Amino acid sequence: MNNDFFSDLLASISERGRSLLRRSGWSSAAPVNAGGMVALCEGLLSGRGEASGTVLARDVLDAYRGLDDADRTAFFEALASAFGPDRDKVEKAIELWRSGVGGAGGSLHFASEPRRQELFRRLNRAPGGTGELVAMRADLLNLSKDRKDLDTVNRDLEHLFMSWFNRGFLVLRRIHWSSPANILEKVIRYEAVHEIHDWDDLRRRIDPVDRRCYAFFHPALPDEPLIFVEVALTDGIPGAIAPLLAKDRVPVPIERARTAVFYSISNTQRGLAGISFGNFLIKQVVEELRRELPKLDSFVTLSPVPGFMRWLKREPELPLGDDDRALLAHLDDDNWINDPELVEKLRAVIEPLAAYYFLKAKNPRGKPVDPVARFHLGNGARLEQINWLGDVSPKGLRESAGVMVNYLYRLDDIEKNHEAYANDDEVVASNAVKKLLKGEGRRLLDLRLS
Repeated sequence: MNNDFFSDLLASISERGRSLLRRSGWSSAAPVNAGGMVALCEGLLSGRGEASGTVLARDVLDAYRGLDDADRTAFFEALASAFGPDRDKVEKAIELWRSGVGGAGGSLHFASEPRRQELFRRLNRAPGGTGELVAMRADLLNLSKDRKDLDTVNRDLEHLFMSWFNRGFLVLRRIHWSSPANILEKVIRYEAVHEIHDWDDLRRRIDPVDRRCYAFFHPALPDEPLIFVEVALTDGIPGAIAPLLAKDRVPVPIERARTAVFYSISNTQRGLAGISFGNFLIKQVVEELRRELPKLDSFVTLSPVPGFMRWLKREPELPLGDDDRALLAHLDDDNWINDPELVEKLRAVIEPLAAYYFLKAKNPRGKPVDPVARFHLGNGARLEQINWLGDVSPKGLRESAGVMVNYLYRLDDIEKNHEAYANDDEVVASNAVKKLLKGEGRRLLDLRLS
């Protein structure tokens, strides 16, 4: 009801503003190129009226939608070059700050703000402006690869979004089979880990007594889940995804459920890349589940390893013998999974390599190379278990040789684990995972000595 009220209010303001502009002879003919967009944006920044500003903001966003990729790129270039800080204001603020006048630091701060940030704020006043700015940043990210000159525009949008999508504004909602159809459709469309094939598949994931789905929503985007997590309630820690998603599986009676398994977390908005929702989502879902089901005592993930195969093929430092390399070459053959003897030979090689990948392989910043690992370890989880053939789907075999992992969220240890990772880059892992690494270390030592 509140969202409808404010939408009607904004529409009323826009109509009054449009009437005022018509009376003054202003035309709303949309520009068809980046130059026209720049002129409109200058007009929006120079205006002071709330009603007319709302109309101009709406027209800027409408005009942007009509641009092709070349003009959008040119528009972003103009935002980077022509909508930075006002140099005269900055120089005066610097002189004032150097003079030692009280409060001059604050004046310098405000003077140095790029004009495009105020432009984005004014565009946000238009009905639907928040969602369109998020979509605009998605375009910027797609069009600005290897364009360092556009980084400033991206950073400004990210800076604003970090405030606008602050955790305090997010609302956690459980998604049921009875949720609105347009939201259910988006869950199907945005699922990024394990494809949802049809409506029946969706129902199996959110309707049974031992299944849950939760999402964060923002008041400005009430029908857009920003991130959602799918949860399976089980009587133990699972090592494979197929049994959790099987059509003929028998639901776990709720009184027997002791473990909550987060098996899919999907960010939905490309334009919100870099804005952290996942850590808040997991923590709040854990709280919700503990209130509803106090007998739950384990909270784990069943996570993919999307970069493992890419790492295996690129990593030049692994001192593998010829026999091991020949075995790994079979991973390029789609039929290896159907040869039981080959499967066992590969397991003996891949499990220790996976332990090395998680515990020792680092990116240039000294963090684990695996992005999913960085996310969960940063949230205080422990690397609990490496699961051979946890995902035998074509995607799972292609990206990770079928490997999946469990991260364990033990509530008493979350803060300690987080500190160890944040301060010392320590990957907190179970003894079972460490033993796999010790086996790999002995094997690599034998190779060096041979």
